[in-house]
Amino acid sequence: MYGDNFYMMKKALTIAGVDPGGGAGIAADLKTFAALGVHGTCIITSVTAQNTQGVLNSYDLPVSFIKEQFDAVTSDIKIDCVKTGMLSSPEIVRAVSELIKREKLPLVIDPVMNAEAGGNLLKKEAVKVFIEDLLPLSEIITPNVSEAQRLSGMKIRNIPDARKAARKISELGAKAVIITGGHLKGTDILYSGGEFSLIEGTLIEGGTHGSGCTHSAAITAELSKGTNLIEAAHRAKEFVEQAIARSINIGKGAAPVNQIGHTLEDARRYRVIRNIEEAFDLIKKCPNFSNLIPEVGCNIAMGIPDASSIADVAAVSGRIVRLKNEPHAVGCVAFGASSHIARIALTAMHYNDLMRAAMNIRFSDEALCACENMGFCIASFKREDEPEGVSTMEWGVSDAIRREGRVPDVIYDRGGIGKEAMIRLLGREAIEVAGYATKIALSL
Repeated sequence: MYGDNFYMMKKALTIAGVDPGGGAGIAADLKTFAALGVHGTCIITSVTAQNTQGVLNSYDLPVSFIKEQFDAVTSDIKIDCVKTGMLSSPEIVRAVSELIKREKLPLVIDPVMNAEAGGNLLKKEAVKVFIEDLLPLSEIITPNVSEAQRLSGMKIRNIPDARKAARKISELGAKAVIITGGHLKGTDILYSGGEFSLIEGTLIEGGTHGSGCTHSAAITAELSKGTNLIEAAHRAKEFVEQAIARSINIGKGAAPVNQIGHTLEDARRYRVIRNIEEAFDLIKKCPNFSNLIPEVGCNIAMGIPDASSIADVAAVSGRIVRLKNEPHAVGCVAFGASSHIARIALTAMHYNDLMRAAMNIRFSDEALCACENMGFCIASFKREDEPEGVSTMEWGVSDAIRREGRVPDVIYDRGGIGKEAMIRLLGREAIEVAGYATKIALSL
């Protein structure tokens, strides 16, 4: 679609093991690369039998085949940065070190020693080769506290201890060290060029299976794109926190982090905004639509899937009003822009999560008759029946839905003292309810 001069996707390589549960290893790395806009390639070193509860067994691929994979990738694809994960045996560590040295690739090391859910992934006899052969090739190594203790031979109880351990690991040959802060109140310690930086974060509740792989893969992706190390560390920290916050339990053990959760949320919100914008364009082009605009103005809202608050529902800021006998949006479409219409959509979603959109139009017997003629399911509520101390919208919409036994297409009320009568249109998306409104307008 795009020429090379317009956009050149960066390429990252992960050399690691396979988690058949999809939570860690190659799967986590490739999902992270993709979420951060980098093309991911992979070399498989080992295949594990593991799930969310732990590693049951593992099988190392022959070193000769690991080399074949590496040669196949690097002979065809220019790799911008590489990361290593599970390198279980001395032979594999030694071979991977030779390959990276030969190709002179920038290296990020995730010193995978134990699985998050339990299980040893780096044999004791491989540690010495790891330190002597691989560590000096790295741009950065990203151990957690447990791994940093094993590499440095030091006990880490707090941030000062972590600083000492990071310096010790650097003295072993790594250009830079990040000791990740899952056990340090959420703060990562970065040691590079003789200086320390604190990458502060927040301890997020959620599953952490694959968090170490994801963190190192995020740094690899950022370095592939030319991001400087400190900024890459900050971005990786933020990325992992978002992934942990959106983790989903898929099994009986530790939940894997969700690398694309934030991306999917952004995509859903973008689609909702575009849907409302297109819905407004539809009603703006409709002749006589201004006749359906109530005195208080009208609005159109739509929630994201699983919306749980007004902040999850988008609407037109400041409502839609009549200006020179045409519908005019006072502001732009935004989330949290309308409490009134958002509550209607949220209440409808409570009973049917597919009914995510709502719109209010001016009440008239003619408009109500048009709804009947079009075969809409219609329900109503009476404001005089409203209990004290409740929100009219939640109570009224709920009352109409319960009595109808389903979420109708139309809910109306005939108003009350100081309350304008109103028709509310409900549907799956904003364009759908806008289509209802235009049909009503054209029939009057």
